[in-house]
Amino acid sequence: MVEPIIGNKRLTKVLMDGGSGLNILYADTLDAMGIDRSRLRPSGAPFHGIVPRKQAILLGQIKLPVMFGDPSNYRKETVTFEVVGFKGAYHTILGRPCYAKFMAIPNYTNLNLKMPGPRGVITVGSTFQRVYQCEVGSCDLASAVLASEELALIRAETLEVAPDSNCKIRSFEPADGVKEIPREKKVKVGAKLNPK
Repeated sequence: MVEPIIGNKRLTKVLMDGGSGLNILYADTLDAMGIDRSRLRPSGAPFHGIVPRKQAILLGQIKLPVMFGDPSNYRKETVTFEVVGFKGAYHTILGRPCYAKFMAIPNYTNLNLKMPGPRGVITVGSTFQRVYQCEVGSCDLASAVLASEELALIRAETLEVAPDSNCKIRSFEPADGVKEIPREKKVKVGAKLNPK
């Protein structure tokens, strides 16, 4: 978690993700920054891995200045962002292209990032509490997305199984090939079981 200045705004929930091959900016963040969507350039193909089991369609690309450091020692570079229309727990995600542009080196144990600056090394860090809060938000968001997809799937299956309202839907049906065994109470078991 870092707090760079992107465009002309300090963003407080920015994830530096060394596993991501993209710099992602959410459309809500773009709008909150006061940047008109007409500035977006057409983007390439959709990508996978952000929304579970779905491809993400990009709204476009935008180049924005990103600055790390403080007035005594700062570094500013122009970064290309892929703008997406779905919600995220962060304001933006900076991936490997940003690491390369800033020549940044992460230290995951101490939750900091180091990069060269004009007056020495710039160290950018976060707190464990801040990272934890964003992780909880991210997990809650992922759970909500999965729950809505599962609900839609259940509704679709229900319509396929019971198109007419007189049909009963049971939560458990025996498998094909069952036989009854004489006992005090009737019990159904698989017909292909070994007699032993």
